[in-house]
Amino acid sequence: MALRYSPFDHTIQNDPYPTYRRLREEAPVYRNDEDDFWALSRHADVLAALRDPSRYSSRNGLRLEPAFWGPDAEKFFSFVAMDPPKHTRMRGLVSRAFTQRRVQALEPRIREIALDCLRPALDGGEFDLMTDFAGRFPTDVISELVGVPEADRAHVRDLGMAIMYHDDEATDLPPEALAAIGALVGYYTELTIERAKVRRDDLLSGLLDAAEGEDRLTPEEIVGVLILLVGAGIETTMLLLGNAWHAAHTHPDQKAKALGGGIDAWVEEALRYDPPSQAIARTTDADVELHGVTIPKDARVLLLTGAANRDPGVFTDPDAFDLGRDTSASLAFGNGRHHCLGMNLGRLEARIALGELAAVIADYEIDDDRATRVHSSNDRGFASLPTRVTLR
Repeated sequence: MALRYSPFDHTIQNDPYPTYRRLREEAPVYRNDEDDFWALSRHADVLAALRDPSRYSSRNGLRLEPAFWGPDAEKFFSFVAMDPPKHTRMRGLVSRAFTQRRVQALEPRIREIALDCLRPALDGGEFDLMTDFAGRFPTDVISELVGVPEADRAHVRDLGMAIMYHDDEATDLPPEALAAIGALVGYYTELTIERAKVRRDDLLSGLLDAAEGEDRLTPEEIVGVLILLVGAGIETTMLLLGNAWHAAHTHPDQKAKALGGGIDAWVEEALRYDPPSQAIARTTDADVELHGVTIPKDARVLLLTGAANRDPGVFTDPDAFDLGRDTSASLAFGNGRHHCLGMNLGRLEARIALGELAAVIADYEIDDDRATRVHSSNDRGFASLPTRVTLR
């Protein structure tokens, strides 16, 4: 069969890894004329591109959908869709508020939220990991971090879900997702105005107070950061939990290790083996010569981190789910100046969530016939994972 890759193809989304293998072997610099992009799939090439913002620019965003792509991408992706010096300024200011101290101080509350989400889910010995637990948990954590009142959190959760997922195979966002983005911008704008009057011990207050000399974030920039957290802080953690849960289910020997206390290794191997973020888009700022192919200036390039994490030149037996492997070369959180600012929070959430699950569950089985996947051009994971559990 002719080699074809499109991030919008549901068949590929359901299992992209055989296609990734062919891309690495047959077309490490792949061209899709229909969707107008190039794709890099080998670990060395993806890593080099992530570390080379002078040739691979973030100025048009990191997703190919028309609603997200272009000079206005920073409205959706904040500083992630910027190059220096704008990126340097914005990331520096956000880093002053989104500190490791703030993340560590949140740990007890994250654990409380995990338990609050978990207790009702386990009442009957059967639950859906995604809809009953993983969908709510990271949303409530980010709301806690930001300072969203508890009475508003269900509303914020619903808007986030409407933005993240849709069922058709369209190459752009549906109207309901765009409407949800508008509603969330409106909500966060009002919350920012309110917090500007009365500070609290939360990220929003920290963003309002972050300063470099006289330079501060504008209210519009702050709202942009909060919108970014829907995808970067909620969606990826939710999908990571489901991917980790499913990977262990399909590898019973590794599941026993995971539930037996191998939580850190479970998280890290899941991030490598089946990362929630599969692709990151860039724009070339110059012609790029690679493997005898010329990618022209101003081209759209997908950096396939999901493929890079299965590169046999970097990871031995890469299609095996192995909690004992070295995952230090994983590109699950990107690399270079755009490496994920929230990776410590994401790891902490996953360790706490899976740890609390393992503390009360001795074993589990997923009903694969009823499991459903999300449809996303750059993310991978589940919308539903019906699970039967054996409690300890």
